[in-house]
Amino acid sequence: MPSFDTVLEPDLVEVRNACDQASKEIATRFDFKGSSAQVEHNDKAITLTADSDFQLGQVRDVLMTKAAKRKIDPRFFDPGKIEKISGDKVRQVITVKVGIPQELAKKITAAIKGSKLKLTAAIQGDVVRITGAKRDDLQAAMAVLRKDIEEAPLSFNNFRD
Repeated sequence: MPSFDTVLEPDLVEVRNACDQASKEIATRFDFKGSSAQVEHNDKAITLTADSDFQLGQVRDVLMTKAAKRKIDPRFFDPGKIEKISGDKVRQVITVKVGIPQELAKKITAAIKGSKLKLTAAIQGDVVRITGAKRDDLQAAMAVLRKDIEEAPLSFNNFRD
């Protein structure tokens, strides 16, 4: 049976490189001199720290620009709330989406069922496996998912005949 896996996985090496480049630019920019603006990257979370809300917005813009240059889809980033820390300083944690969450997996299976193609979609952890008898149906399913699911940059791998 031909099948493929629908996954949500960014290139974590490129995410780290974008964070490193953003840190370097923040360290050298004139408008950030003498401030506590910084970008920290831990596994699947990016922490932005700045002196004010405005400056935090600028740090976020620098990070998103560097990520875009490295061809990282901005939909992989899930910005959290801006929280105040000591004094006037603010912090924001941006989580990097890895793996398909349960509600998105249900939406993917519903989109496959609604497409009237003879396919089955099975949720397997943080991956959705789509199986069908014809290869053309699987390619049509990829097109349906690209069109219908806009909130996440889905990718398809493990294509088997």
